[in-house]
Amino acid sequence: MLAACGSVPLPPMDEPPPARPVPSAALPDPADNAPLPPALVHGKSRWQPVRWAELPGFADDALHEAWNAWLKSCERPGPAFAPLCPEVRRLSIATPQEQRAWMTRRLQPYRVEPLQGASEGLLTGYYEPMLEASRQPSATHAVPLFRPPANLASRRPWYSRQEIDTLPEARAALRGREIAYLADPLDALSLQIQGSGRLRITEPDGSLRTVRVAFAGTNEQPYRSVGSWLLQQGALRDASWPGIKAWAAQNPQRVNEMLWANPRVVFFREEPLPDLDAAFGPRGAQGVPLTPGRSIAVDKESIPYGTPVWLASSGPVTSLQRLVLAQDTGSAITGAVRADYFTGWGLEAGEVAGRLKQPLRLWVLWPR
Repeated sequence: MLAACGSVPLPPMDEPPPARPVPSAALPDPADNAPLPPALVHGKSRWQPVRWAELPGFADDALHEAWNAWLKSCERPGPAFAPLCPEVRRLSIATPQEQRAWMTRRLQPYRVEPLQGASEGLLTGYYEPMLEASRQPSATHAVPLFRPPANLASRRPWYSRQEIDTLPEARAALRGREIAYLADPLDALSLQIQGSGRLRITEPDGSLRTVRVAFAGTNEQPYRSVGSWLLQQGALRDASWPGIKAWAAQNPQRVNEMLWANPRVVFFREEPLPDLDAAFGPRGAQGVPLTPGRSIAVDKESIPYGTPVWLASSGPVTSLQRLVLAQDTGSAITGAVRADYFTGWGLEAGEVAGRLKQPLRLWVLWPR
């Protein structure tokens, strides 16, 4: 994943550093006879043990929806959860009551807190764009998406976004590397920010083909938010994606200036999209396909990939109290109580992801 979020090359699945006990401060009063374990420190976060009753909405979540995401994590589990995966698979056809009883028996909830500061965090959203494209440039589709240039490794950082648009040598290095062409440069930018997407491509013979374009590298330039640039310019107050697109429609003469404020460019690879893959999102950093509404991106220094997480967030966009799986990461996702929520693909998912920015609480569910 990059910039905001998306897919990245698969990292090695090394065992995460073992969480170490720390003195536990003011543990909740026991709700049953079993004593709570000590608090744990994992990387940048402290995990404070709690009773299951503390998890808001735990009795009401449709757990079977999250089980599909959990099964995906079991395709590439980390060391802590691999022993549980045979049971997770068997429980895929169990009742919600049986799934809930198994979780309370086999897992211990821990409230995630930063090592310093407030425990309330931030929830944002990301999605997989689904865009119309053309295999050949035309008057309406002239914005190219590129495969990595052959000389990408020989120049670090590679040419910036502005240099790619203006320097003949940069354009020459990308000639023949075009995958397809989009109609709107902001759609291309959104695709690069999200890190992957679906294209409905019109081929030269007029036939239509739906493919996925996945992250294949960057020019290694720094990421700069165009929304932040517009706020700094005093150009708008609503830095959501719909607000940015509205500004661009009203100021076409300044669109390049805005785009060039973000020097980072993402390169893609084209992948087929059979029906089975189309039912899930792109592969996240854990190496498994993302599940809409049940996959999140986290700071891997605070929560290991494949960890089931209880998420609670209320705000103007949505109210969530549900089981999710930590299956992705991103350069903008840093801190203990920080998550990017995968909303799915297409226009509606993009609308939700573009506006989602609200308070967050997290609990990791760790093997006992």
